[in-house]
Amino acid sequence: MIRLAILGSTGSIGKSALEVVARHPDRFQVVTLAAHRRVEELWTQVERFGPAQAVLADETVPLPDGSPGGPSATGRTRWRSGRQALLAAAADPDVDVVLNAVVGAAGLEPTLAALEAGHRLALANKESLVAGGPLVLKAAQLGGAEIVPIDSEHSAILQCIRGSAPGSVQRLVLTASGGPFRGRNSKDLWYVRPEDALRHPTWEMGAKITIDSATLANKALEVIEAHYLYGLGYDRIDAVVHPQSIIHSFVEFVDGSVLSQLGFPTMELPILYALGYPERIEDETLRTFDPIRSSPLTFEHIDEEAFPLFGLGIEAGALGGAAPAVFNAGNEIAVQAFLEGRIRFPEMADVVAEAIDVVGSDEVTNVADVLAVDGAARAVSTQVAHRLGEARMGTTQ
Repeated sequence: MIRLAILGSTGSIGKSALEVVARHPDRFQVVTLAAHRRVEELWTQVERFGPAQAVLADETVPLPDGSPGGPSATGRTRWRSGRQALLAAAADPDVDVVLNAVVGAAGLEPTLAALEAGHRLALANKESLVAGGPLVLKAAQLGGAEIVPIDSEHSAILQCIRGSAPGSVQRLVLTASGGPFRGRNSKDLWYVRPEDALRHPTWEMGAKITIDSATLANKALEVIEAHYLYGLGYDRIDAVVHPQSIIHSFVEFVDGSVLSQLGFPTMELPILYALGYPERIEDETLRTFDPIRSSPLTFEHIDEEAFPLFGLGIEAGALGGAAPAVFNAGNEIAVQAFLEGRIRFPEMADVVAEAIDVVGSDEVTNVADVLAVDGAARAVSTQVAHRLGEARMGTTQ
């Protein structure tokens, strides 16, 4: 029985993970469920899975009636709230695997807490590695812990290289669906709306990651992650558009051999692999692969003129220091501004580029540095988004 803490249980990854768990009650036991502030959804999950504890990270949200600091009406579950409660859940010695699906830079500290405690980390919070990659690798080393990625691309790479000798990998190639605007030119993208960007052609995901997929910022974040997860330089990590989302990554070895992992686009497959790692757990619900039905499989170059956030992200990763954290924070602010209709689709890249120019790429050596950079980048990005929005309003009056 694998004991789980699921952080971010009310988000899309958390919900998918719980569906996987529900199909395997003989293999998984939910010890902790944690959410940011969706108390009603968390309550429903607690009633269904009966964890030992439930955590609301936002301590300003009242705990459910009958549960403040003690046994709740949901039976044996103990409710807690606040940042420290979330970190304690990540480091809980009664847990074997911590699934971190917390959204944004707030996921860095739980990642570090889980790794320092020696837990296996099923990582869906890409911001942890993007904003604090060296800190995460150091925590894993100190805690003797391992990171098993949940992103389909990184899960594919892990499955391909497992058992390979060190130094045998020559190159990684991540695939991208291309999002809903594949084939559009840069001029067309000035007129797309948030609701258009949220119509992803192959994946069902939360709003933030869906917009990131539309801009290809998500692929840049994944390249940065791959750099830290697999120890390859940015010149040895590529990305291509693969509209069918069947092949999730390629691994090229030093002898010229290439391996890839294929599967229908569902996050439940990499989640199941991460939770059960290194074992493969049989699951009859996941679809059987049909090569005929999946054909043809096609590939295209990424159009960096139409989707400049991809190139900006790679440049930030190569700069190192604070730059990846600035890219990540600036992108979060830009996405929110776009979703709220305050800036246009191409202006998200303008917000991020200016944040990197202003905040810079100084070295970060601890969590406080990362959080300070994150805050500075958010402040600059908010100002830039506001200025662009004001300019837009001025031209329409």
